[in-house]
Amino acid sequence: MWDRIRSSFLAGTAAVLILASLQPGCAQVDDRYPMLSTQSIAPGYPMTGGKLDWSGESGASGHPLMTSDAIRTAAANFNSCLERLWPEASRRGISRATYDAQTRGLTPDLKIMDLMDAQPEFTKAFWEYLDLLVSEDRIARGREILAQNRAAFDAMERAYGVDRHVITAIWGIESKYSTMIGDRPVVRSTATLACVGRRQDYFRNEFFAILELLNRGDVTPDEAKGSWAGAFGPTQFMPTVYKSYAVDADGDGRRDVIASVPDLLASTANYFRKHGWESGQTWGYEIVLPKNFNFLLADRSNVKTIHEWERLGIVRAGAKGFPRGGDRAFLMVPAGSQGPGFLMLTNFRVIMRYNPSEAYALAIGHLSDRLRGGDALVQAWPRHERVLTREERMEMQQLLARRGFDIGESDGRFGPKTRAAIRDYQARSGMVPDGFASQTVLARLRGS
Repeated sequence: MWDRIRSSFLAGTAAVLILASLQPGCAQVDDRYPMLSTQSIAPGYPMTGGKLDWSGESGASGHPLMTSDAIRTAAANFNSCLERLWPEASRRGISRATYDAQTRGLTPDLKIMDLMDAQPEFTKAFWEYLDLLVSEDRIARGREILAQNRAAFDAMERAYGVDRHVITAIWGIESKYSTMIGDRPVVRSTATLACVGRRQDYFRNEFFAILELLNRGDVTPDEAKGSWAGAFGPTQFMPTVYKSYAVDADGDGRRDVIASVPDLLASTANYFRKHGWESGQTWGYEIVLPKNFNFLLADRSNVKTIHEWERLGIVRAGAKGFPRGGDRAFLMVPAGSQGPGFLMLTNFRVIMRYNPSEAYALAIGHLSDRLRGGDALVQAWPRHERVLTREERMEMQQLLARRGFDIGESDGRFGPKTRAAIRDYQARSGMVPDGFASQTVLARLRGS
């Protein structure tokens, strides 16, 4: 949902990469969140009207449609591309008047090409990410939002069974409660991406969807402004998500997730319910692991009941009990043996449908707990650990691959294969196999 901190957060180790990639549901780091920028700006970067223009360089992905020549050629043919898209727009019920009004005189926003293919230069640890997003200001404002809109939240929970605190956390993290929505015109962004760059097929659907929303009056052109990939509104819906899940909760005949709080809450809750939200269940629990725990069990594919985890010695942090022992959960240890662990339930996976990042989903879950009056996390994070740079992560992947471990692609992004390879290497080397990509593991790999 952000263009996003929905660029994406590829988490699963302590290093949370703030990357510019696209998520399947809603929100990506973008121009609304400079503190999470993925890339430092090169000296001499061209400016127009106070905004950064395209660098003129090929994209870092190496995709043939992201070369500088391909981008220039596509930009030169932008108007022809828009005209070729008209027949499909017509088949989708978009009027010629709407199409012409939205595309006449439109030029491509090529700065998006740099944002789309930005390489991560900076990283944040899980705890730094939580510090930033689960702040005292965001908690206080969220509680005010909950109190001011109690009736709308009551109606949303009755209709959809989704926890109001989770919806409020989404609102707070995606747009800081509507104060950081983004100012790029969605039509221009999606039209650019539909005609230029490596994701044209995907963005044609988004382009048509925003035109459909404008054609039927769900949104106005002034409202359709957001982040570089087209996510917009307080909870940063992509146009196709708006089209599919927005509802008219206030009964005024318009699905308005921009200015109508009832529509906003119900539409976001509708997305969660349609993706499997379990009413009455929380997202997960902070837990304490016993000594000599087998960290090879900490894998998203390894699901057990809470009772089964308890029999392995896991207890809930803060001397609290688990309310539903039959719930099924997987174990996540984002900082390995040095930090807190979590048992993640079905609803955690649902949050990840909104943004497929463990760091994002943990921030949403923790903020929702704080909004309802819960305490901060009990256990300390290993704040002394320095997050690996991208070059160090790539080096770690290459060293693991040389030793026969399957790490997938050596791209500096630590997905399930890389984390599993780290655990396997740690186990073979007599280390705690917690999958934590630490400086110690990298040093051992270099010396072995």
